[in-house]
Amino acid sequence: MTRAERAKEYFLSGKNCAQAVALAFSDLLELPEETVMAATLPLGGGLGRLKETCGCVSGGAVALGLLFSERSKGEIYALVREFGGKFRERNGSLNCGELLSRSAEGGPKKPPCAELVYGAAEIVEDIRIRESAQ
Repeated sequence: MTRAERAKEYFLSGKNCAQAVALAFSDLLELPEETVMAATLPLGGGLGRLKETCGCVSGGAVALGLLFSERSKGEIYALVREFGGKFRERNGSLNCGELLSRSAEGGPKKPPCAELVYGAAEIVEDIRIRESAQ
């Protein structure tokens, strides 16, 4: 199972978007899953359902920070900017409310969150593999 599939599975089992993305990498972290879940819980729904920055983006940023905790602030910021740019390129926005409203245009549709979670984990995984090889 890929990390993207794992993230989607976490989401479909009831975790929020931020938790799902971060938890897909929890086996690589030196933290208990419960800690990752607690730290990312408030980030779901665009930060506590404020529909601001998508929880997938926040969860991905947390995962990158934890995966590369030995890196400098500038290096982490660069990885997060890369991640955010790729997420925006794929989805058109980093904003939860915008992503949800686009999915509702033209009639009732299922929120795209499961697919956004999948894609966010996929981007983080690509960055992780590249950065770990260096």
